[in-house]
Amino acid sequence: MMLFEPILFLNWDLPREIIKMGFFTTSKKGTGKSLKIGIVCYPSVGGSGIVATGLGSELAKRGHEVHFLSYDPPFALDRKLPNIFFHKVDFNGYELFKYPDYTLPLAVRIVDVCKEFKLDILHVHYAVPHATAALLAKDIADEEKIPFPNIITTLHGTDITLLARDKTVMPVIKYSIESSCGVTAVSESLKKDTIKNLDTKKHIEVIHNFYTPKPVAKSAEEVRKEIGVADTDFLAIHLSNLRKVKRIPDLLAILGKVKENKKIKLLILAGADFAPFKPLVEELGIGDQIIIKRNVLDIENYINAADIGIYTSETESFGMGILETMSYGKPVLATNAGGISEVLQDGKTGYLFGVGKVDDFAKKLLELSYDESLVKKIGENAKERARSNFCSEKIVAQYEEYYRKIISSCG
Repeated sequence: MMLFEPILFLNWDLPREIIKMGFFTTSKKGTGKSLKIGIVCYPSVGGSGIVATGLGSELAKRGHEVHFLSYDPPFALDRKLPNIFFHKVDFNGYELFKYPDYTLPLAVRIVDVCKEFKLDILHVHYAVPHATAALLAKDIADEEKIPFPNIITTLHGTDITLLARDKTVMPVIKYSIESSCGVTAVSESLKKDTIKNLDTKKHIEVIHNFYTPKPVAKSAEEVRKEIGVADTDFLAIHLSNLRKVKRIPDLLAILGKVKENKKIKLLILAGADFAPFKPLVEELGIGDQIIIKRNVLDIENYINAADIGIYTSETESFGMGILETMSYGKPVLATNAGGISEVLQDGKTGYLFGVGKVDDFAKKLLELSYDESLVKKIGENAKERARSNFCSEKIVAQYEEYYRKIISSCG
């Protein structure tokens, strides 16, 4: 027997306003009673926002009620999904503050949502400012006798690998982690870094990221024609927000090392302005071999049209772009940094190199550009690993199990 319940379809311009009534069935994929889950994340193109959005979407498909809280609708969220709510957090513009504050209005918004929707879990992505705001919200809710959900904090990397080394914020990060009901990290590497950098005794559950490949809507030939790449060219692809840690100058230097082979091209799907790197492109003389596209939503079409992925990061807690590239059967060249080796198997699904080893990257890139059969073999291995080890069915089930464990243990 199916149980039908009304659900709100969201008006994204008028958050929380009802514009249409529909029905949903409790998903057979989920396990146990459906939950009311709040997700606090950044709405940007970066990995944490993509992961949080993907998790919320999959949870909604499984029959859970999912509430996103952020200053903008998440970049990659399918706005047509049922069971999804969005609650906008407004910045204040008081002259008293030299810089706009986000933590305080976020805390207030969390209280409002918890009061109205009686959430079971509040899943925050990043310790600061999200977990910090959630803990402040809990204090406010307790004072006002408002039931408050269990707080789960997921660590993605920046708050640990960068901010936790800053003595001006480190105590807040440690407090936010240790005061959460549950804490997860996206890799064993990040878990170890957290324990080392913060000297925390808090239990950290490792739940890897996942990626659900979307169907390809354009053929590789169509996409290549669109971006001016010939069928006979060897196309490398890179997806990132271009932050300093991604070492984009190294990426460009690799192309510079192989530029004599005019058939090697580089496509960068950029989550930020590429303008700061244009002088280096001109200096290296690679302008005719590089294509830049910004804020691409249909990444699947472009990855499918590529031959190989290249990632030169100084550190990565996981490497979401690497997983996305592997999911479409593309081998990956990447640095052996952070949690990347937990995703990519050296010599089997791609190749790992030391950070800054531009010559080694270039040598392997050139070698693979002449070996179609090896590229295909490695790519098939990559696809199999990505889709079996880091699929939504496996990882989302782990989150569901962890949610119920925390509810049971924390009350």
